[in-house]
Amino acid sequence: MNIGSISRTYDGRVALRFERAFPHSPEQVWRVITDPEYLQVWFPATVDLELTPGTPLEFRTSDAQIRRLGLPEGHTTSGTILVVRPGHVLEYLWDSDVLHWELAPDGRGGCWLTLTHTTDDEDDALAHGAGWHAGFEVVEAQLEQRPVDWSPWDRAAELAEHYRSSSE
Repeated sequence: MNIGSISRTYDGRVALRFERAFPHSPEQVWRVITDPEYLQVWFPATVDLELTPGTPLEFRTSDAQIRRLGLPEGHTTSGTILVVRPGHVLEYLWDSDVLHWELAPDGRGGCWLTLTHTTDDEDDALAHGAGWHAGFEVVEAQLEQRPVDWSPWDRAAELAEHYRSSSE
């Protein structure tokens, strides 16, 4: 199981990095990671990504976050779109975290998706790791047009033990 890697940045923050190969073009994967229709199934909050650098973002609690994490209804956090190169790079702030998505063609019609989630401490990175991992499983199903008949939240809970044990 590829659980990603954790490293330190130059300023002491923690970077969680995932690389995932998809047999789909960068444009197809781009749509799944930016289109609200797809995001609502796997992304951990509700957000409308207006893909213009400098645009403010508002991350709203999803029904699942309210039920599972006890977040209050109407709770929001903010961010900003930093970099947009359609089909290639998307980077934004989510509070103080930086999410950097990069797509690179693999030379065979598919692509590599790399997500680097930079946060303040290792416990945060590990907590996010299982969620992103489960999200990528949903992204894969969406790209293959398979029904998503499982909960990414339940899957993340299953994966959480692997992430905790990987840090020990």
